[in-house]
Amino acid sequence: MHATRRQYLMCRPTYFAVEYAINPWMDPARPVDRELAIAQWDQLRRTYLELGHTVDDIEPLPGLPDMVFAANGATVIDGRALAVQFREPQRADEAPAYRDWLEQAGFPVHEAKHVNEGEGDFLVVGDYLLAGTGFRTSHAAHAHAQEVFGRPVVTLQLVDPCFYHLDTALAVIDEQTIAYLPEAFSAGSQAVLRRLFPDAVTASLADAAAFGLNAVSDGRHVVLPVQADGLATALRERGYHPIGVDLSELRKAGGGPKCCTLELRGSSR
Repeated sequence: MHATRRQYLMCRPTYFAVEYAINPWMDPARPVDRELAIAQWDQLRRTYLELGHTVDDIEPLPGLPDMVFAANGATVIDGRALAVQFREPQRADEAPAYRDWLEQAGFPVHEAKHVNEGEGDFLVVGDYLLAGTGFRTSHAAHAHAQEVFGRPVVTLQLVDPCFYHLDTALAVIDEQTIAYLPEAFSAGSQAVLRRLFPDAVTASLADAAAFGLNAVSDGRHVVLPVQADGLATALRERGYHPIGVDLSELRKAGGGPKCCTLELRGSSR
């Protein structure tokens, strides 16, 4: 297993809160410790830097408590960016903030034509772009992404509302390997995943519920929630190096390491 240096974009959870419920994990009546969320996020950011990766920061905006989930801000591949269009109105103003940052950073940005929530539902593995649909990103957005990036798109149907984004049900470990929760997908999508990735790591429901599949891998090191110990063991047995982090406060809004991390692929910065 070989690690490759990555460039990430992150957003400090300065205004993090759970003020509404747009997924099953969110409960506005449940207390949130913002200072703890910031401390946990800081540790995730330090982990990336200690691994040798580059981290850029986008300025958080008041009134956008979910802006910390940078993965939903765009999809960036080969130096090109596809902007997002959120399904939920509560997150709509995040889209222009991320688009503006990417344009100022020198990325050509393609406007969204359909609802898509960035790397929440678009994951690169090898030459493929895995694309989730069923809860957030529209199926029509998959065809648009294929035109923008020129990569074969594999549509995957999500069926469990607890795993509403692809990055909650599937993690890219390296260019040939994924980890996923089979029951989060339709029968046809499960068959596609078995055909494409016969040696995939399968996760337990408990580890998936701990957001273990909301992981970030550089090909060798896999940063994932420390609570997903079963998945960490399975990855270690395959020769990978899992690194556990605690993002329990951010999980109250349905987020984990991957949600907080937008990869800037092909950046010239």
